Amino acid sequence: MPLDVILLVLFGALLHATWNAIVKAGSDKSLDAALISAGGAVSALPFLAFLPLPHASAWPFIGASAILQFAYFQLVAAAYRAGDIGLVYPLMRGCAPLLIAATSGFILKENLSGGALAGTMTICAGVLTLALEARRGSRRAVVLSLANACVIASYTYVDGIGARISGNAVSYTLWLSLLPPVLLFSWAVSQRGAFAVVRHVRRNWWRGLIGGAGSIASYGLALWAMTKAPVATVAALRETAILFALVISITVFKEKASIWRYVAGVVIAIGGLVLKLA
Repeated sequence: MPLDVILLVLFGALLHATWNAIVKAGSDKSLDAALISAGGAVSALPFLAFLPLPHASAWPFIGASAILQFAYFQLVAAAYRAGDIGLVYPLMRGCAPLLIAATSGFILKENLSGGALAGTMTICAGVLTLALEARRGSRRAVVLSLANACVIASYTYVDGIGARISGNAVSYTLWLSLLPPVLLFSWAVSQRGAFAVVRHVRRNWWRGLIGGAGSIASYGLALWAMTKAPVATVAALRETAILFALVISITVFKEKASIWRYVAGVVIAIGGLVLKLA
């Protein structure tokens, strides 16, 4: 992978960890997740007029991805309610690239080099190591996290292909961002009523804008990178977001870090180096 691609994916990983921290810190994780999705859509709107429309062949992928993104945000909120971030985040983000690396040869006909595969697996091993510090997590949290890993792998495939055939990865990302918040808020209103949803939005709209801008930028950088490098490799490198989440947990949430977090950090860093040298 070229150095500029690696650096941009790492910056996207930082943004991803930041918006996840916003959801984790919120009092209502489901509505905060919907707000962040809406914030991404608002951030995208000013740029749509300056970008070409995605090719017609990409629109079915945008529709399919919107449904998967709806499921993703719902599972993120449910998993964070059920378990600690030290268990949930590594399982969600670590298992997804493992699934992609194991199946990309069949689905995308991408053959990873030995070095790229080694780097991918090393990063995944490092991310999953973080789950060792939360062995007492609930069974429900584990099930939700693993289910979301499957959703993440699914929309990564859909969007990796969709961005490639769209003609413009940035345009694809911005148009995609408009649909999930419609689904999320429609669901929220049907479950809680319009008054409760509007009240939460009025009090927390700024969280949605900040988190949404980071979310859309993070995913846009990942999709752009997927047009320059193998999807499985980009997906694995993006999981270094857990390192940034570690820093945030220590400096912002004042959480105590176990030895497993530092071990995982070293393993992930080695994986990144292997990817660069591959």
